[in-house]
Amino acid sequence: MASVAHSYLFVPGNRPDRFGKACASGADAVIIDLEDAVPPAEKSSARAAVEAWLNPVLPVVLRINGAETAWFGEDLACCLRPGVQGVMLAKTESIEHIRQLQEALGKTAPILPLIETAQGFWNALEIARSGSVQRLVFGSLDFQLDLGIRGDDDELLHFRSQLVLISRLAGIEAPVDGITTEIDDPAPLRADTTRARRLGFSGKLCIHPKQIAVVNECFVPTTDEIGWARRVMEAAAEARGGAIAVDGKMVDRPVVLKAERVLKDAERRAAGSRE
Repeated sequence: MASVAHSYLFVPGNRPDRFGKACASGADAVIIDLEDAVPPAEKSSARAAVEAWLNPVLPVVLRINGAETAWFGEDLACCLRPGVQGVMLAKTESIEHIRQLQEALGKTAPILPLIETAQGFWNALEIARSGSVQRLVFGSLDFQLDLGIRGDDDELLHFRSQLVLISRLAGIEAPVDGITTEIDDPAPLRADTTRARRLGFSGKLCIHPKQIAVVNECFVPTTDEIGWARRVMEAAAEARGGAIAVDGKMVDRPVVLKAERVLKDAERRAAGSRE
């Protein structure tokens, strides 16, 4: 997984023929899905296929079934296998769900709780503050279903913004946005990912390898943003603390710090692409 993963690619747990391909897709992280992608009758066989395939050379995240399901206990045992670098817990609704994971996995295993219900959202700050949580993941489709919301744009603006705020208050990485269902048309995906970045998200779930390049591109500073950041830093260095303007706009300390962040993000992504 990249130092800060932007693209998370799902691959069904009952399709072991796709696991290696997913790991070679260019996604920052691969999620082998034991939950929604696997029918109930295939849960055991899918888990066995995952256990047989897991290898530390190709680390993956496992999305496991919710704590209230019959498959949770056996999924936990699978998470202890070498090659599992993180656990995404479906339908996370309480701190107790996180504690069950911590007791089984130890407090060092990264946990990515899926916030998919009203109850999970209500308890999101407490969930985010539990020690093993790396970042929150917004299960936007299930969330819409649970609340009877029709629409994925302004209808979910409040909830997305709150997850960004909660993540900041908890001191964890910025959250991961939900999927975009369009596969062949990159325009909706680009719009959704750009919106997520504007709101403060720093990652997005992908359901097809075609989506990875667009998602990664949207979370990287553009050439124009990098150029602006460099002009700001150069002007700030020349001013030595004095008042300055760049491109006809006032530049104060928060703007300088924003420029520094843009350049750091660009350098981090460039370094990651060379690894």
